[in-house]
Amino acid sequence: MPIRVLIADDIPTTREDIKRLLYFEEDIEVVGEAIDGQDAVSMAVELKPDVVLMDINMPNLDGIAATEQIAIVAPQTAIIIISIQGEYEYLRKAMAAGAREYLVKPFSAEELANAIRRVHEAQKRRNALIANSSAVNLSNFPVKKKGKIITFFSTKGGVGRTTLSCNLAVMLAQETKKDVALLDFDLESGDVTIMLNISAKMSLADLAKEEENIDIKAVEGFLIPHISGVKVLPAPLSPEQAELITPTHVEQLLKVMKENFDFLIIDASPLYSEINLMVLERSDIVVLVLTQELTSIKHVKTDAEILKKLNCDFKIRFVLNCHDNEGIKVKDVERALGKPILAVIPADSKTVKNAVNQGIPFVMAQPNARVAEGIKELFEKLELKNEEIQKDKKRPLIMRMFSL
Repeated sequence: MPIRVLIADDIPTTREDIKRLLYFEEDIEVVGEAIDGQDAVSMAVELKPDVVLMDINMPNLDGIAATEQIAIVAPQTAIIIISIQGEYEYLRKAMAAGAREYLVKPFSAEELANAIRRVHEAQKRRNALIANSSAVNLSNFPVKKKGKIITFFSTKGGVGRTTLSCNLAVMLAQETKKDVALLDFDLESGDVTIMLNISAKMSLADLAKEEENIDIKAVEGFLIPHISGVKVLPAPLSPEQAELITPTHVEQLLKVMKENFDFLIIDASPLYSEINLMVLERSDIVVLVLTQELTSIKHVKTDAEILKKLNCDFKIRFVLNCHDNEGIKVKDVERALGKPILAVIPADSKTVKNAVNQGIPFVMAQPNARVAEGIKELFEKLELKNEEIQKDKKRPLIMRMFSL
C-alpha cells in the first residue's frame, strides 16, 4: 500500500514541482493539495494522510502553527516541514511543533522520497506503540536484545569525545531505526544534556541512590527521550553525586540495557577509574578519539597500549577528529600509532559551535556539512565491523589493570 501524502503550499507551481518529483515513486501517492495552513489541518483530518509536506510560510495559518494543530487532531500523521530557510531557529521551531523532519529547498527527488519513507516508518512504529500501550514498557518485550556497546574514550580532554558520541548516537537512531541509548558516564562533568538541549531533573546518580537492584522498569523512569529517537541517561547533576555510583550499579545497568537496546553509546570519562575499567571490559567497540596535536597522539597511544595489555586491543577503533591540512598528516599519525585510522572527522568549528550553542546535533541541523559527512563515514565503517567479540575471561579487568 503506497504512502499517502498531502502537499501543503500556497504556491501552485511549488505544489506541481513536488508532484513532479514524486511522480516516479511507486510507493508514494499524493492524495491532496492544501493551499494554506488552515486548509492543511482540515484536509489532514478528512484524508488521514500518512505524511504531510508542509511549507513553513503560508497565509492564514503558517506551517508551524498548522503542524501544532495537526499533531493534536491527526496524531497518526507525520509532518515534514519544507522551507528555503536553513537557520537553526526555524529547525528548532519545526521540531518543537511536532515535525518529524525538516527539508531545505531546493531538494532532489531522491532526498524528498527518502525523507517521506523515513518519517513514515518512524510514525508507523510510534502508532503501533500507542495502539499497544503495553509495548511501551520495555520489560514486556518477549525477546531480549543483544545490544552492542560502543564507548568513546580518551584520557586527553578537549578532543571532541562528547560531540562525536552524541552525533553518532543520533545518526544511528535515524539511519538504522533501531533502539539507541546514549549514556553519559563522564560522571563529574558530563555535557551530553547540553549538547542535546535536554533538561534533566534526574540522573544515573538518582537511579543508583533509589534502586538497589537495577532492572529495566527502574531504568525507564530515568531515560530522557530526544527528538531523534535516542534515549539519554544523563550524568550526575553535580560532581559530588558521582560518588553514589558504584561498579556494581554500572554492571547491572549495562546488562539490563544490552537486553533492551540495539546500541548503547557511552561517553566515558577521561580517566582509568574502576567504573571506566568496567565499561571498557563490557564494551564491544572502544573508539579512541584523538586530534593532530602531539599531546593528543601521545595520550591515545598510551591508552591503546594499556588496552592492549588488558587484552582489549581488538576493540580499539581510532578516530581522528578536527582534522585540517595544516596539522600532522594522517599517514604520520597512523605511523605513530602503528595502527590505521578508522575515520577522519574534518575540522569545522563554526558548524560544531553553532550546534552546541543551539543544542541541535549537526547531523540533524546540517547533515550536508563536512563534519556531518565525517560522522557518516564513522557510522558506515563501524557497521562494517562484524567480527565476533572474544572476551578475556581469565581475570577481572580491574585485577589485570593493577598488575600492569
